[in-house]
Amino acid sequence: MRPDFTRELMKWNLNRNTRSMPWKGEKDPYKIWLSEIILQQTRVEQGKAYYERFVKAFPTVQQLAKAPEEKVFKLWEGLGYYTRCKNLIATAAFIAKEKKGKFPDDYESILSLKGIGPYTAAAIASFAFNLPYAVIDGNVFRVLSRYFGIATPIDSGDGKKLYTLLAQELLDKHYAGQYNQAIMDLGAVICKPQQPLCGECPQKNDCQALKHGTIKQLPVKEKQLIKKTRWFYYFIVHINDTVLVQKRTGKDIWENLYEYVLHEAEGLLEPGEKNLKSIVKKLLGKQAFQIKSISAIFRQQLTHQTIIGQFIEIETGTRPPALKNYEAVKKAGIRNYAFPKFITGYIDQKNKPGHLF
Repeated sequence: MRPDFTRELMKWNLNRNTRSMPWKGEKDPYKIWLSEIILQQTRVEQGKAYYERFVKAFPTVQQLAKAPEEKVFKLWEGLGYYTRCKNLIATAAFIAKEKKGKFPDDYESILSLKGIGPYTAAAIASFAFNLPYAVIDGNVFRVLSRYFGIATPIDSGDGKKLYTLLAQELLDKHYAGQYNQAIMDLGAVICKPQQPLCGECPQKNDCQALKHGTIKQLPVKEKQLIKKTRWFYYFIVHINDTVLVQKRTGKDIWENLYEYVLHEAEGLLEPGEKNLKSIVKKLLGKQAFQIKSISAIFRQQLTHQTIIGQFIEIETGTRPPALKNYEAVKKAGIRNYAFPKFITGYIDQKNKPGHLF
């Protein structure tokens, strides 16, 4: 163990760490697991409200396991990365049935649960049971890379091995949970990605990045994220007091969430209602329809792709045969269905005027 690093970190945690979160200090492995799954790919400030709503709705893993899937997805609505929610449901059912509602209390058993990787398993094991497993998340990578001046890419095979061994070496084995929380807090509030508060850092006297002026260069990533752009045109088909929706079931974004009638284009559509009507005719066949409104442009940035699109409200008399697999739902109850954030953004601003690209 590097005693200086660990000692200074634990001293800072005891005397100066004021970071507060609703799950901090929690010992119930179910609630820790819940918070960790919510916080995957989600900022803490956004995750707090979701965590509190989930704990209120499902205080125990058994109650989560018994809940209708639609209710869980609805509560998750807006968090994104819906595979997390799908795994949450599956794991809750497994624990309730196979483990009689008792959350596993050893690292390997926790790691074997669906949707749980080494980081989450270490977090649950150390926070709930004080087991000596070091967590390694973005905050930890950043702190260690800067403190030791490590330029090995954090997303490389060699980098993952190096940081895993180093993190485990630094871990305070007697107070594993406190140590893990402290190093993550240090990365979140002091050793921030941009504009770190180096003057307030307990490690400033020995930080290699501060000494050599390489804070902005560390940590290093090997792979550049390749992003693509997709164009979604949603047709909201009104039939009397209902609209047509369907659940997305393919292995794509927003799996298990609902959507309106979708036309995915290869690029920007040429402006003009004539072009738009030709698309509607392909969707509805020969059935008469009326275009009621065209929304403003909506954008959503996902990790690997950007979604750009518009919403077109149309009215027709009866359900078109080509859309027989869609579900006709009452307009008044539309918010009972779980939609992706891209669609709820439109629902929330439904009457905002716009034009076709």
